[in-house]
Amino acid sequence: MCVSLQFNRIFKVKKMKTDLNTNIKFHQVSSRYYRPENEIELASLTRYEKIFTTVMETADDGAREAALEAAHVINQCVETRGRCVIALGAGRYVLKVYDELVKLYFADKVSFADVVAFNLCELGENDGPRLNERIAEHLYAKVDIEPGNIHTITPINATDDVYSQCKAYERDIIDAGGLDLVLCDLNNDGSLALNEPGSARTSTCRLMLLGDETRARVADAFQADVVPKTAVTLGISDILRADKIICVAWEEDSAMALFNTIEGKMTDLLPASFLQVHSDAKVYADLDAASRLTRVSYPWKVTSCQWNDYLIRRAIVWLCGQTGKPVLKLTNKDYNDNGLSELVALYDSAYNVNIKIFNDLQHTITGWPGGKHNADDTYRPERAVPYPKRVLIFSPHPDDAIVSMGGTIRRLVQQGHDVYIAFETNGDVAVSDDDLLRNVMLADRVTRHFGKEGSLPFVEQAMTRLKEKSPFNNEDRDVRYYKGAIMLSEAYMACRHMGVPKKNLRDLALPFYTEDPNGQGRLTEADVAVVRDLIADIKPHQIFFDNDLVDPHGTHVRATGAVIHALDQLKGEEFMHDCRVWMYRGQWGQWDVDYVQMAVPMSPEEFGDKRDAILQFHSQIHDAPFRSSADGQLPWQRSIERNRDLAEQYQRLGLATYEAIEAFVQYQP
Repeated sequence: MCVSLQFNRIFKVKKMKTDLNTNIKFHQVSSRYYRPENEIELASLTRYEKIFTTVMETADDGAREAALEAAHVINQCVETRGRCVIALGAGRYVLKVYDELVKLYFADKVSFADVVAFNLCELGENDGPRLNERIAEHLYAKVDIEPGNIHTITPINATDDVYSQCKAYERDIIDAGGLDLVLCDLNNDGSLALNEPGSARTSTCRLMLLGDETRARVADAFQADVVPKTAVTLGISDILRADKIICVAWEEDSAMALFNTIEGKMTDLLPASFLQVHSDAKVYADLDAASRLTRVSYPWKVTSCQWNDYLIRRAIVWLCGQTGKPVLKLTNKDYNDNGLSELVALYDSAYNVNIKIFNDLQHTITGWPGGKHNADDTYRPERAVPYPKRVLIFSPHPDDAIVSMGGTIRRLVQQGHDVYIAFETNGDVAVSDDDLLRNVMLADRVTRHFGKEGSLPFVEQAMTRLKEKSPFNNEDRDVRYYKGAIMLSEAYMACRHMGVPKKNLRDLALPFYTEDPNGQGRLTEADVAVVRDLIADIKPHQIFFDNDLVDPHGTHVRATGAVIHALDQLKGEEFMHDCRVWMYRGQWGQWDVDYVQMAVPMSPEEFGDKRDAILQFHSQIHDAPFRSSADGQLPWQRSIERNRDLAEQYQRLGLATYEAIEAFVQYQP
């Protein structure tokens, strides 16, 4: 099983594709599971789904279909009653739909002249970013909507008469004739508009305290360091009163929220789940967002399958979970009782299927991630030759490679390979002000002790700047440099602990990060050129790059985009024919066992070495700004838990017992 990704070569300087989730395909999903040929098959496939859901292969396809339906509703309402009243969200997923609506407008397929638009929500506090401006940029400013027909919620502070203003906004909607259409997106925490988890089905327009995940999304969207803590949003009951609701979801980080919304129980903790009670709600999703729906993830539960190696492995891993048995103990009865009798019929017995999948899983495990020299590599994930290999590892932030694949790095070094690590950014945004102060004061104390001119003036200047920093102000460049130096120094120490020589470390300082005040600039050919030149210079036999594309700051998706574009441009080079490329995860996710193609086990001692290397990142082990989940754990803590969890999964399947496992999926440029 190889990962296949098709990229058009793009050489434009200003804009590059960065929504990579919809382009990286780990396996081929048969279209009959998500785009069946007839209504009878659709009814069978969607038996577990409580909201009508259309699944398209890509986000672009989904946005196009959603826009066509929205345009149809607008045209129909205008034709029958002279106007269409719509409520619009401002999340990043729905922006694609607005872009498609603009195309339909210029193609004379829809007009907004008789549309009355209401924003679903608006951020609080008068000096903050405006969601209305975001919608205007993508839609209002490009179509023929009358300015007087655009209604937005006035920014409200907690000291204002919130109740009266919210009720006035609801009355405006009623006076306009009520909502014909709501067009919004599903957030990865299950919120709808800015109705945070905990919002009741009966909730109305109100002031909402924003959670950390929502504020992180807003910060990324507006490239702001600080965002408002409150917002005003139409409530769930306001949204449900609309005649039609179109909700969209793209990308892998939406998958669990989408599954729970579509197939789970209604609950206040997942406000989008209340769409289940609406008579005309529809969800549009791409394959990545729909990846956990039963018809996509477990199609054998709803239809007969087109079996392939991937799907068989996934089915058996699922069956082991259902029965609590390891692979080799599954019986014919287990298959029959759980709807997998097809496999027994295809392979004549459960034993034959069990042996096939057990061997398949066994062959993913290797203690030789660079290949074992002078050994038969027929059933090993990596080739025995060439030896030693030149290995190039890309790390979006300085800590990502160590946190996600530190045990593998140590193995590669110990087994004689020439390991290079490229830090794509300096990670300064992940270093707190307190860590900066601690390090600057240390530098000042040391320089004073040795009679040098102290750095106290810089300390005072830096602290003054930090105190004066107000919401949405950019970080001072000197402060950013010092924070980045802290993070990189920690990375050098961690790599030293793992045995990677300093001469093999590269600080790439990709322009999208260094040249943008908030480290969130657009990916351009300038970034790709840096990565491409490094690969061409080293001519590696192995490349490892990060596939954690859901980090809250957005650095990973841009950094990984630079690697993928570079690989695409270099794929015709002779040295690339002898280069195998692997993807890792760790900080923000873990590969499912079904996907894993190389599993590198760690003993307790090796796992301890990895943990010690992680602890070299002093700025990240206690107070890093980005936490990975509602339980408050930091990404590195979640990563080592995932390593243990994966080892336990292999053990439950009946394979060898290890302390921890790091996993990789192959990527083919």
